[in-house]
Amino acid sequence: MIQAGEKAPGFCLPDGDEREVCLDDFRGKWVVLYFYPKDNTKGCTLEAVDFTAAKDDFAAQDAVVVGVSRDSVKSHANFAKKHDLDLILLSDPERRVHEQYGVWRLKKMYGKESFGTVRSTFLIDPDGVARFVWGKVKVAGHTEEVLEKLIELQRR
Repeated sequence: MIQAGEKAPGFCLPDGDEREVCLDDFRGKWVVLYFYPKDNTKGCTLEAVDFTAAKDDFAAQDAVVVGVSRDSVKSHANFAKKHDLDLILLSDPERRVHEQYGVWRLKKMYGKESFGTVRSTFLIDPDGVARFVWGKVKVAGHTEEVLEKLIELQRR
């Protein structure tokens, strides 16, 4: 997994409207880049709803929130519509960006091991450097924690 202080790997991926979105599109802004396992699952829906609810708070800090999962473009479009999400959701079915960021890993659940997405968030500064990293994110309270860290880092 990339660490705080490292240059965030660049990428371009399609969003729910099949438009290509690149990390470089946000140069000059803070980016909250979060990876999540699957559209329409309980934790992932809660996380997306929480980030949507805080969108104006992040925008006030000149930050954009971008979610990435392995789900298809169509799945993202349906997910956003079903839950009134106002986020950029990017599709990475080949796991290329997941692997660049080190979030595709061996996981253990109910005694079974399998590879999957480790829920993770990267706070990237306007110059494209990861300033803070959360691995193995717990959804409850995470959005507030990210916003607080963003404000703290901007004060430095």
